[in-house]
Amino acid sequence: MTEGRYLGRSIRRLEDERFLRGLSNFTDDIRLERALSLVIVRSPYPHATIARIDWSGAARVRGFVAAFRGTDLASWIAPFPTPPQSAAARPQQRYPLAIDRVRYVGEGVVAVLAETRAAAIDAAAEIMVEYDELPAVVDPETALLSEAPRVHPEWPDNIAFAWDHQHGDIEAVFRDADVVVELELVNQRVHAAFMEPRAAAATYDAQSRQLTVWASTQTPHTLRAGIATVLGLPEHQIRVIAPDVGGAFGAKGGLYPEYVLVAALAWKLQQPIKWVETRSESFVATNHGRDQRQRVRAAFRRDGTLLGLDADIVSNLGAWNASPTRPTAVLTGFALAGPYRVPTIRLRIRCVVTNTTPQSAYRGAGRPEASYLLERLMDAAASRLGLDPVTIRQKNLLRPEDFPYTSPTGVPYDSGNYPAVLAEALRCFDYAAARRQQATLRAQGRLVGIGIASFCELSGPGWESATVRAHPDGSVTVLCGIAPSGQGHATMLAQVVGEILELPLERIRAVTGDTAAIQQGIGTFGSRSTALGGSAAYLAAQEVLEKARFIAAHALEVDPADLDYRDGVFTVRGVPDRSIAWDRVTRLAYVMEGPPGGVEPGLEATRFFNPGRRNIPFGVHIAMVEIDPETGEVRVLRYLAVDDSGRIVNPLLAEGQIHGSVAQGLGQALFEAILYSESGQPLTQSFLDYVVPRATQVPSIETAHCETPSPINPLGAKGIGEAGTTAAPPALVNAVLDALRPLGIEHLDMPLTPERIWQAIRSARNS
Repeated sequence: MTEGRYLGRSIRRLEDERFLRGLSNFTDDIRLERALSLVIVRSPYPHATIARIDWSGAARVRGFVAAFRGTDLASWIAPFPTPPQSAAARPQQRYPLAIDRVRYVGEGVVAVLAETRAAAIDAAAEIMVEYDELPAVVDPETALLSEAPRVHPEWPDNIAFAWDHQHGDIEAVFRDADVVVELELVNQRVHAAFMEPRAAAATYDAQSRQLTVWASTQTPHTLRAGIATVLGLPEHQIRVIAPDVGGAFGAKGGLYPEYVLVAALAWKLQQPIKWVETRSESFVATNHGRDQRQRVRAAFRRDGTLLGLDADIVSNLGAWNASPTRPTAVLTGFALAGPYRVPTIRLRIRCVVTNTTPQSAYRGAGRPEASYLLERLMDAAASRLGLDPVTIRQKNLLRPEDFPYTSPTGVPYDSGNYPAVLAEALRCFDYAAARRQQATLRAQGRLVGIGIASFCELSGPGWESATVRAHPDGSVTVLCGIAPSGQGHATMLAQVVGEILELPLERIRAVTGDTAAIQQGIGTFGSRSTALGGSAAYLAAQEVLEKARFIAAHALEVDPADLDYRDGVFTVRGVPDRSIAWDRVTRLAYVMEGPPGGVEPGLEATRFFNPGRRNIPFGVHIAMVEIDPETGEVRVLRYLAVDDSGRIVNPLLAEGQIHGSVAQGLGQALFEAILYSESGQPLTQSFLDYVVPRATQVPSIETAHCETPSPINPLGAKGIGEAGTTAAPPALVNAVLDALRPLGIEHLDMPLTPERIWQAIRSARNS
């Protein structure tokens, strides 16, 4: 974007010094006097009824205080509320602890409280739980069968949510198609693997009747609402604070059993409670992500024109529908047309429950699954039709004249120049030269491949709020409903407000993550913080400036329209010696007699910004890989990300978001998978079994940006935080399959581990 005073500039994060000096304050750093430690006894079975619980042994442990079963809690709390967006989903009765049966390994059964964490761990080890094991179902397609075990016996089947949608005459399209391409894809289950596992602490003040909860969350107001509903308390009696959060990636959103449990016990016992998740707990108790089975048919003309798309998606929700909004597969459906002209579409989505850890949002939340389906399909169609993968994308991309555009799934697209972004990516990568280099290396017997992914996202859901408050001394506080977990929100908000008020950034402080200090907000997810939270702050700052202009005009006895404002000073136009400084105006706003001009005292504004629809960022990522045929190991030779995220507030922060999200997308493509045995036992319960990419395995990431401003927010911004997790998996998988194509290998499911690739190479050579 055109650089302003602050907008469009690569300003280093204002919040970093505090972290570098060890002055951060995570939930585990919260110290509460007389706090009891909570440890949860979890189910070792994927499916069983609870026959008996005996904690007499625990009671003999020194420091033991109390233990609670699910039935104890259910006598005085309500079940979890259903999010309004999930009203069409099948009702469920979920409590913080299992009531009569467990539905996955890791589900909480008994809450143990003790004076120290060590005592709580020892007491938990002494609790005896007798189970009557039941048949379990792990595979989502098996869960659809009429004879499959019922995860919720009161349901007639295991389908929690279903959605069918059709646009156009799909049968006629397939009858008239020159070529029909079919694929079956698995988008495997993954773990967020954030640096800081989840944690919560709570205390109750009987005098003020205030329940204060600290939690590692990305949606403080949503958590407050959930706790209030479960406990039957008014929201004004509950304060939720999200201190520093060490990564979230969607998996720290919504209402978690442990957070409700901490709050409920602190309220009931009127004593501080603290719980910190262990890493091994995190693998089985923190919501997983992805986990879809996708079947897709596509109709094409011989020249590569896409005529229609027919998709059947089965999403594994795990034991409970844990989404804070709607199941993530719904977003997959909305995003299924991607950046392409899709005249006709039919989709069938079924979200099923199984005896596995609940699945919810993970960086991208349904959009990466749609992108993976489309981009694998485009490469498969190009191979079938004898076209270059670029050519088939050029043939079908939406064009500038198509905007404003509504997709066949009903999603309005705000703006874009998709062919220009693709052209820029081809230029930056020098695609023709890369193909020539590939041909040379292939002639030497080396397995080298190039993969491309064109994608668009559905970013910035809902609305967001911000208050901009100028204090009497001229300093400014921005209170925003977003909740950072490492993105650099304090810097972004300071830049946005500083651009309007033309003040030094050190004079602007951002406050987030405290429901007692901040007006109602939504939180951070879905690449929404800059486009929505930043826009709310931008509009509030403008309102503050206009009021300050009115006060300054009356102080100078001129019309507000005759004032110029620059560098914190109001000046009468044409009379430069008549001026008044910003900090003098802010003092006047708070004088006891009231500001000049009879305006209402004070200098602040609150804005709730709702664009009414999502913004649609777009990008093209290209990867070049080489495979070692003797080991199956993939080495990423090059990775280019070209993104159009509208106007970029801070290119340095945007770069960080691209790097981090590509690293996570690379992890899903090549390494990561949560695995279960057929009986429902998790096989990946630590980083010894669950492989995330190391620094040496993440390539140097080349980046470039195109800017098509969004017309639906004042900053012109679009989302960028999930671009890499959306684009990297298909780009890398397409590159690997391109490298393996001379061997006749046309399909492999993620993750493309060395073993999986080596087995495929061996099978291809043997056949």
